[in-house]
Amino acid sequence: MSRWRRARPWLAGAGIAAVMVVVLLRFLPGMDEPSRLLTRLLFRQDETWAGMVERGVWRVGLDPSFPPFEALDDTGQPAGYDVDLARRMAAVWGMEVEIIAIGYDSLLDALKADRVDSVVSALPYDPRATRDVAFSSPYFEAGVRLAVRAGDPLAAPEELAGRRVAVEWGSASDMAGRRLQREGIGLELVAFETPAAAVDALVNDPTIDALLIDQVSLRLAQGQGAAVVAVGPALESNPYVIAVPLHATTLQERVEETLAQLAAGGE
Repeated sequence: MSRWRRARPWLAGAGIAAVMVVVLLRFLPGMDEPSRLLTRLLFRQDETWAGMVERGVWRVGLDPSFPPFEALDDTGQPAGYDVDLARRMAAVWGMEVEIIAIGYDSLLDALKADRVDSVVSALPYDPRATRDVAFSSPYFEAGVRLAVRAGDPLAAPEELAGRRVAVEWGSASDMAGRRLQREGIGLELVAFETPAAAVDALVNDPTIDALLIDQVSLRLAQGQGAAVVAVGPALESNPYVIAVPLHATTLQERVEETLAQLAAGGE
């Protein structure tokens, strides 16, 4: 305790000195950038969020080549699920969105270089990248699902023994089906060239009992009127997340809060 008491005056003096240095740097000609850097290091200020507030704009990077999440419409404007999501989130914050088109492989590099404030681009969670960027909670599960005809009582992969299951040949769904076979579930895989053909087989071929399909293709088919439903959790998870700068702690909090708010409201 005595050591702590002796240390407190020194710590207080150091804190005051740090504040004085920040103030002095801020008012020295040409020293704005060092001042901002030192302020951020001392107080962990989220410059990304501060810049967004100052501009009134959230700069979002995406690769407009992956419909229905992001693509260019007939007028050349970005459109899709991620575009709508970004605009809705920005509206909650009282901001506009600037969509910046970037090739998929360069998205995280653009984020680290401060060309964008966030990446909202059907981005799968990648634990290897967490040293450089921060990821939000998942907003869409794109992994492999077990699907059946609406009203079918089949409810779990364990019930697929002896059943004929449609898959897209060579896809993650095909791999998931082979894994189930290796685990001892005696299902028969029936491969098709496209997810749409696999869905069509489940809907129209009475010899097909179920379907393994990624969630994106499934939701597209359901949107086009296919009477098929997913059952159980994802067999192979592939969550889509929002990427933000590692030290943008305020923005990370806002993203989490807003995703939770939109989910709770059913949006």
